[in-house]
Amino acid sequence: MARNLLPIFALLLGTAFLLAGNGLHGLLLPMRGSMEGFSSASLGLLGTSWASGFVLGCLLAPRLVKRIGHVRAFSAFAAGAAIVALLTGLLVDPIAWIVLRALTGFSMAAVFMVIESWLNERSTNDSRGMVFSLYMTITYVAIVAGQMSIATGDISTPTFFMIAGILYCMALLPTAVSSAVSPSPLREVRLDLKGLYRNSPVACVSIFLIGVANGAFGTLGPVFAAQVGLAEGAVASLMSVTIFAGAVAQFPAGRLSDRVDRRYVLAAVAALAGTVGILMMVTVATDLTVLFVLIALYGAASYTLYPIAVAHANDFARPEDFVKVSGGLLLLYGIGTIVGPTIGGPAMDAGGPHAIFAITLVSHLSIAVYAILRSRRRAAVPDADKEAFKTLPSVRVATQQGIHLDPRANLDSPSEPGPSDRQSSAA
Repeated sequence: MARNLLPIFALLLGTAFLLAGNGLHGLLLPMRGSMEGFSSASLGLLGTSWASGFVLGCLLAPRLVKRIGHVRAFSAFAAGAAIVALLTGLLVDPIAWIVLRALTGFSMAAVFMVIESWLNERSTNDSRGMVFSLYMTITYVAIVAGQMSIATGDISTPTFFMIAGILYCMALLPTAVSSAVSPSPLREVRLDLKGLYRNSPVACVSIFLIGVANGAFGTLGPVFAAQVGLAEGAVASLMSVTIFAGAVAQFPAGRLSDRVDRRYVLAAVAALAGTVGILMMVTVATDLTVLFVLIALYGAASYTLYPIAVAHANDFARPEDFVKVSGGLLLLYGIGTIVGPTIGGPAMDAGGPHAIFAITLVSHLSIAVYAILRSRRRAAVPDADKEAFKTLPSVRVATQQGIHLDPRANLDSPSEPGPSDRQSSAA
């Protein structure tokens, strides 16, 4: 195991720094903005701007990297993210932040794509599963660590903006110490909505709505917590508990979906998330224990939906289409994360901080209803033909290049027809 990890240790370490900086900066901006009196609508646009930049980065970065090379692209975009983090500490203005946040999203997409393609290049077929699992673990741990660092200081000072910039700069270390040659050119992924919907209507609709809910809460959750009176440390803990609970709950929910029609599991988990959303709308933040229990349940439900929906889509896809389907769903999720904060901010301005859960409630209940309706029109995939469930990050950090780390992406030429050949999507 150590022999397999040694060649990619520097890259994984750089990834941890990058994700920690991203987690810190992403939580710091809405918290500081709320302290400065920025409207919920403008804070929501921070999430919209970042997600828009990230999606554009996923679409355009492969061409840019091909033109200037992996090392230069990585260095340029990581340094750009560090510069933006420092500028947001100097220019405390909502319009400046919205513009700068788009640049961060674009830079992060490019940097993650380079790291993921580099990890993929240095992984063997035997070690790919281990590297993929380790990469997912680092994703959660580093983001939570970055967020929780806010509890150690005062967000009214420029200190945390400087720390975020430092972490982004430290992510440059992999290219400085790694002796690996540049990876192969990045693979471009195009969004084929018709093809995605034909493959799995439930996954297509659900992924978009999951993006709406997660994008709204991921951006405006800290604003909700601040507006209901939580201290800075409690805000960071609340957001971290949500992510941690979602990561822990993925395994049991995924194993259940391997044995039961995934649409039923998707509907049940979405209904749970919607129910908790209702409870959050009527909960007064006087008892922190109750609030944190509810937010943990919300995270366990809402952040479990994405990998279940992806697994359902892959059940109906041919093995050679795994990358195309998963990559397309990832872009569709990104589009949802653009919509969520855009409508969530004005909703909070009009209805108060708890209105954020009205957005998540509508999204989650829509998923539950649509999944049940579709289960009446299309037969379930037999358990023996299902793809094995894989945990996936529901926070918006992974790119299409990371999909190639998944061992399932190496199924080049299946000897037997996939489920999509045996069942009609129109059924």
